[in-house]
Amino acid sequence: MIDDSPEIQTTQAAAPSPQSGTAALDSPAKSVSRPRSESKSEIKSEPKPDGRSEAKSDTKSDTKPEAKVEAKSDKAEAKTESRGADASEAQAETDAGPDAPPAEKSDAKPRSKAKGSRGTKSAGASATKGARAAEKAANAAIEARIGHHFADPSLLSTAVTHVSALKSSKKRGDSYQRLEFLGDHVLGLIVSDMLYRSFPSADEGELSKRLADLVRKESCADVAKSLGLLDDIKLGAVGAGAGARLRKSVLGDVCEAVIGAIFLDGGYAAAAGFVERNWTERMHKPRRPLRDPKTVLQEWAQGKGLPTPVYREVERTGPHHDPQFRVAVDLPGLESAEGVGGSKRAAEKVAASVMIEREGVSGGSNDG
Repeated sequence: MIDDSPEIQTTQAAAPSPQSGTAALDSPAKSVSRPRSESKSEIKSEPKPDGRSEAKSDTKSDTKPEAKVEAKSDKAEAKTESRGADASEAQAETDAGPDAPPAEKSDAKPRSKAKGSRGTKSAGASATKGARAAEKAANAAIEARIGHHFADPSLLSTAVTHVSALKSSKKRGDSYQRLEFLGDHVLGLIVSDMLYRSFPSADEGELSKRLADLVRKESCADVAKSLGLLDDIKLGAVGAGAGARLRKSVLGDVCEAVIGAIFLDGGYAAAAGFVERNWTERMHKPRRPLRDPKTVLQEWAQGKGLPTPVYREVERTGPHHDPQFRVAVDLPGLESAEGVGGSKRAAEKVAASVMIEREGVSGGSNDG
């Protein structure tokens, strides 16, 4: 029997239907499954920040940036300290005043090296200055004797420098040889002009003979000796070993080199003045016979109808390196004449001169 009371109807109305109950049971299941999916996603995503990813990020963020920042800060601090040290030193020097001694630096080795290099350079510079001063004084003494002041002193230095004094044999142009070549021809021109003006009546043959006598090496050597150039010649080890013989042999060359140097430095007028001062007196001296005495004797003998003179060695004395020869000359009908010399040729010329003088023949000379 069904109870249709109002309370029961109300209870029935409130009770859910079977379909709604089923739906109600299904819906809680769905709501429960959703939190599981959400929890899975949370579980998957949460370990990454808590595990390796956090360690990597912490390592990267904590190591590299901080190291770079610390290195930069150390450099900045070092620069700041050095600047501060420099500033403190500058301030200390300023406070000490200009009369205060300089502050000592901690590093002494660089300072000693600097002092050593400066000392070596200063010693070399002083030695160079001393050599230049000595050369200048020597040149001034030569200039006073020869009567010409050089605008280019190197010309005079070259004129008295023998090739043996050069450091390299390839630089022979730095010796007197080239200046000697020039001076030889300048001397010949000046002396020719002097002879032409001084002897207007002389013919070409006589002028040529006089010229040959005045410009020969022996005449130039005599001029060099009179000017005191013997001790001014710069010789190297080879030249110095040769001794006085070499000095005498180059005196004439040095004299001609000096003439060439004067010509280059002061022109023709300066060179002509030097030659006139040293050759005019020689030019006006009585002219010595310029012909070879052997030639004079032979021509005289032929003029007398005699045969050619015969020369024979009579004696040889002295050491091998410095012999002395005695030679006699013979002509038929005449007494023999003898002469002595350092060579056979020189002795023959002396013997011929003795016979010429004895027989009264003019025109001979025993100059070698």
